[in-house]
Amino acid sequence: MSDHNHEHGEACGCGHDHDHDHEHEEFVLTLTDEQGNDVEMVLVETFDVGEKVYALLLERNNPEADGIILRMEEENEEMVLYNIEDENEWRQVEEAYKELVSQQED
Repeated sequence: MSDHNHEHGEACGCGHDHDHDHEHEEFVLTLTDEQGNDVEMVLVETFDVGEKVYALLLERNNPEADGIILRMEEENEEMVLYNIEDENEWRQVEEAYKELVSQQED
């Protein structure tokens, strides 16, 4: 069954299956919270909603805290993360995420 290929775009070009290749590598980013503190976030997974890709991030030092979901966009071959400002977009993403979680629990 190989009909489930994710396109990584030309920029990637590594020829590896990303899902299994980089499990030992954490993708960590630093976000700033409302109080101006830097918080290290780990990218746990990405999922597609329609044409867009979203990333689930969890606090590195506090995995129990609620994760956050950001929209991923590629700009000049770099991945950029954006907050989801749109109410409708957020609802769609939330639905898709619940779906994803329920599939993983089966």
